[in-house]
Amino acid sequence: MGAFKEPHGGVLKELYLGESVAEEEKLIAGNYPSWDLTPRQLCDIELLLNGSFSPLSGFLGSKDYQSVVEKMRLSSGMLWPMPINLDVTSKFADSLEQGNMLALRDQEGVLVATMEIEEIWKPDKIAEAEQVYGTSMEAHPAVHYLLHQTGDVYISGELRGVEPPTHYDFKLLRDSPSELRGRFRKLGWRKVVAFQTRNPMHRAHQEITYRAATMHEANLLVHPVVGMTKPGDVDHYTRVRCYEKILERYPEQTTTLSLLNLAMRMGGPREAIWHAIIRKNYGCTHFIVGRDHAGPGNKPDGTPFYEPYEAQELYEKFHDEMDITMVPFQQMVYVEDRAQYIPVNETTNEMKVANISGTEFRRRLREGLDIPEWFSYGEIIQELRKIYPPKHQQGFTVFFTGLSGSGKSTIANALLVKMLENGNRRVTILDGDVVRKNLSSELGFSKEHRDLNIKRIGYVAAEITKNGGVAICAPIAPYEKTRKEVRSMIEEGGGFVEIFVNTPLEECEKRDRKGLYAQARAGKIKGFTGIDDPYEVPKDPEMVIDTLHLSAELAAHRIFVKLESLGYIK
Repeated sequence: MGAFKEPHGGVLKELYLGESVAEEEKLIAGNYPSWDLTPRQLCDIELLLNGSFSPLSGFLGSKDYQSVVEKMRLSSGMLWPMPINLDVTSKFADSLEQGNMLALRDQEGVLVATMEIEEIWKPDKIAEAEQVYGTSMEAHPAVHYLLHQTGDVYISGELRGVEPPTHYDFKLLRDSPSELRGRFRKLGWRKVVAFQTRNPMHRAHQEITYRAATMHEANLLVHPVVGMTKPGDVDHYTRVRCYEKILERYPEQTTTLSLLNLAMRMGGPREAIWHAIIRKNYGCTHFIVGRDHAGPGNKPDGTPFYEPYEAQELYEKFHDEMDITMVPFQQMVYVEDRAQYIPVNETTNEMKVANISGTEFRRRLREGLDIPEWFSYGEIIQELRKIYPPKHQQGFTVFFTGLSGSGKSTIANALLVKMLENGNRRVTILDGDVVRKNLSSELGFSKEHRDLNIKRIGYVAAEITKNGGVAICAPIAPYEKTRKEVRSMIEEGGGFVEIFVNTPLEECEKRDRKGLYAQARAGKIKGFTGIDDPYEVPKDPEMVIDTLHLSAELAAHRIFVKLESLGYIK
């Protein structure tokens, strides 16, 4: 069995127009309605256009979509486990008709492809979530994305590729299926084992991949995802540097690295089938499926969304049809008395087994603790320490929330002074009124505009945080959902400490220096928080401050001590 077997469906569907035709298409497309592709859509369209998603030749129509959702098959009967759709807003869809040509552009307006619209329809998203991901729980990242970030309308049609999406990073490692097949041919590789990953590789991963290649007398393709992965994952720049270093640990000329710009769904068993089909299109003959392949983690109750080896079981059902051999692996653990890794199912009670969970590993990184040599290589740890510095070197945001007049700004400024006195951190304060004047002067006080103002504050704070600074924010931020979104945004790059300034409404009205409450009571200001618009009390803040019994100075001192106890201040 060689590396030049046919792609899934028999033909590699490369959808790019010839150079001269593409130039003509660019001119004509100026008259078409345009859709700016989302980050996920940009990943999907790139892999549609270069053949990675063969046999697809465009975004799925309703018949194919329904068949994939319900049966894991296209309407032709061919195996395909994951719906690939172009989702748009209802407002945009209302401006379109069947037969229209559509220009699909990247976020800078560059034309990537055109598409003749074949269908426009509204999907049942709950049904899609339950059948594709096995749940409608929003704790599943793909379900949350589907219900909250995906447009309400799907449109379909065949694609005409004009220009590949631009990547400025790691250009020599980004291969299309035809390019990677060409590399295998040039190297003389006849059997290739592919390894899918969205995480840095440690010694257990190196052991699994080396064993897989040796077992099947094959070469190894390390083929990590560098598109969209699970929120909170290590950024792909760091991961690629780690992959390049670990490649030096394999025998020469046995292993190669290529990057896949895939938007993962964390869809577990179905995603394992999808990943294998993609690697088959790249020319691979074998595919490694390990424990909890493409799993999203646990449900809120602590139980997993998918069983540990459910992906391997589903793969077995379609093994012959897929024509790419699965290489199944159990979890690898380190046996101290043997000084080697072995599959967990080969261990005995007498063996001294060592293991470090991902959570424990990240804790050790953040707290600057030692990482055992048996767990990872020193050069990999060195790269990861750059993005997981000890807490006292991480950026973080202190986010005050409370009613107007509660004392947020006063305490925030007192905290700023204490931190500047301490002198160990660079601190920026983002007061709600000051931000409104300088960043949001065009906004009113509708719910939509207040949310947008808080998100702007969150964005600026997130940028400060991820670059190692400290942001102190003091907006009203009345809505729990918006505060959660800001927390999520900021925690991608550092710490988030929410402080609820719990001052009763009647006390806030007494302190009403600006006369805002009086105007709201008189009906001169509409939608004022606490009067005719609700303030949603934080459900689980890191700290609650009662300003009836604490001065601003003492409140700031208690917050400072809290930050010390959390490890952010040394």
